[in-house]
Amino acid sequence: MASDPMRITASDLKKIEEALEEVEGNGAMVRRLFGEYNNEEFDVSWEVDAAVEAFSIFSSKWAIEILATLYIAGDRRFNEMRKLLRGISSRTLSDKLTTCVENGLVDRIVDDGPPIRVIYRLTDHGREAGRLLSPLVAYMKIQQGRVVGPN
Repeated sequence: MASDPMRITASDLKKIEEALEEVEGNGAMVRRLFGEYNNEEFDVSWEVDAAVEAFSIFSSKWAIEILATLYIAGDRRFNEMRKLLRGISSRTLSDKLTTCVENGLVDRIVDDGPPIRVIYRLTDHGREAGRLLSPLVAYMKIQQGRVVGPN
């Protein structure tokens, strides 16, 4: 069952919309700068390929949930992650954490103990990816009506 939308003040909604406009403008500037280095006919395949590669990591079932959990809740041990991620099996969590480590988004830190403890932590790259995804998440929440201004 869908929950009621989050109601925020008009001034906070305006701040979020202005921040999203700034992000859109920065994205256009980045594309324009990259375009200046393209000496051939206009070819977007390199940018499309990079976008597909980036989003394939984040669109994998459970990967974004793992990253968001670590981004919001901080460093966690395996069983803590499993409890926070309702419905994930131990095998799937292990596989997805391994993939996140291989992609440089999560560090697996082993404390030799005793007892041996393993902690999962976002890398700098993982934290930056989280910060960059935040405007997209905010945009989608507004577009889906999950965040609204006052009546």
